[in-house]
Amino acid sequence: MSSEAIPLQDKVVFIINPIAGTRQKQTILKAIKEKFPRDQCLLLFTGYQGHAFELVIHKLEEGYKIFVAVGGDGTVNEVASALVNTSCLLGIIPAGSGNGLARHLHIPVNFTEALEVIKQHHVKIIDAGRVNGRYFFCTCGTGFDAKVGKEFASDSRRGMISYVRATIHQYIRYSPKSYILKIEEQKVKLKAFLVTFANSGQYGNNAYIAPNAQIDDGLLDLIVLRPFPKTSTLELGLRLFFKNIDQSPYLEVMRVKKATLRLKGKQKITMHLDGEPVTLKRRLKVKVIPAALQVMVPAFKRSRLPRLKL
Repeated sequence: MSSEAIPLQDKVVFIINPIAGTRQKQTILKAIKEKFPRDQCLLLFTGYQGHAFELVIHKLEEGYKIFVAVGGDGTVNEVASALVNTSCLLGIIPAGSGNGLARHLHIPVNFTEALEVIKQHHVKIIDAGRVNGRYFFCTCGTGFDAKVGKEFASDSRRGMISYVRATIHQYIRYSPKSYILKIEEQKVKLKAFLVTFANSGQYGNNAYIAPNAQIDDGLLDLIVLRPFPKTSTLELGLRLFFKNIDQSPYLEVMRVKKATLRLKGKQKITMHLDGEPVTLKRRLKVKVIPAALQVMVPAFKRSRLPRLKL
């Protein structure tokens, strides 16, 4: 069958980040070619930050409807951002360091199993978050986690060890910041170790900053981690992975549709969007975009991991 015989809207466009994570992309490419005949897919490779978004926009104009991000949460963010409020489908082949959105949606980290999810075409409609005109699908935030993300992004080495190294380095030197938070018409002054807006539950690698966040409820979980004694550091770290950090007395959770956050003083805000570091104006305008994106997910519902006690 010739490639012209298959309508463009039925072809799968794979947007591949060749430098994401630590996994061998040649193995992933081989699996794609085994699962999808040549005339049913199109393989495109990114070459720089923002390239995935540009590629998707171009292919949307040509009439393609099914896009698969092969990479980490940064690659997924770029592809998904181009598809917000369209009828097109997003697939995810997790190939990054954290894979937060894929994990939240129970998309297998094993790429051969993830490819089977793409073939099933089972769709879940999810919300998106938007901050100063840019989208996020897992979390965005400022404070300690943003500093860690910035250092990790500048490290040529990928993987969990590099992330732990960046976390320890930033923890030694980081001090909490003072913010002004506005929700509805109420303003609150606060000092925080980090402030995170969560559309989904985790940063990645099963580190749950918002264990009860629902990705399709039309709300964002606003997380404020207050300054805490150094003696509580290990406990808080463990709580991230035991899925019960929301039970810490130092953490406050609010559910919001929109909010404004700014640093006291004239500093710009260093923050992350789905783990990717960005520097924005000192005022962040954050809101949820309900039912913004169609994502291909497993047709079966996996059992939820229990919330372990600590």
